[in-house]
Amino acid sequence: MLTRYSDARLPTPHGEFRVVVYRTGEPGGLGASAVGLAHEEHVAMVLGDVTGPAVLTRVHSSCFTGEVMGSLRCDCRAQLDAALARIAREGRGVLVYLVQEGRGIGLGNKVRAYHLQDEGHDTVEANLALGFDADARGYDVAADILRDLGVASVRLMTNNPKKRAGLEQAGVRVDALEAHWVGESEHNADYLEAKRLKLGHLP
Repeated sequence: MLTRYSDARLPTPHGEFRVVVYRTGEPGGLGASAVGLAHEEHVAMVLGDVTGPAVLTRVHSSCFTGEVMGSLRCDCRAQLDAALARIAREGRGVLVYLVQEGRGIGLGNKVRAYHLQDEGHDTVEANLALGFDADARGYDVAADILRDLGVASVRLMTNNPKKRAGLEQAGVRVDALEAHWVGESEHNADYLEAKRLKLGHLP
């Protein structure tokens, strides 16, 4: 079950958004001793009136290493900033931030995958070697969040056609894909190439 848990304004370098926190799990009855137990929290960053069709949307998976620690092994922080900046320029849009670290395998396993990459595996091979799917993410929660916000259809900022397919399977109408490349560096070039060649990301 997904519950809208809290909602407030949030000034950012890109402008003032509304931050809406959603919780999965059983609602109600949370005292101080139970905070966070058996719950997962996801976030929507909302700008303007997003009810109706053709809402500029980014569905973004958490990346602690890139977004908090500044890792250059991926482009996640740059993609997050670029999406918020683009929504701000348009004046209307949603960024759904899902807790799906490491394409769904979790932080600890993501760092284990980094170790395998240092030994010569690419990002896909590393996940498979650890016994996971190349991409273990799901999009039902994102779809539920978009429905709760009144979004009728989206213009999806992504380079990943499988994200579009996952959202459509969950009931989201995708009017268009909006390319979302943010450039590459010596540290993430191989990672981005593997995503293009093995995960089908658009060039």
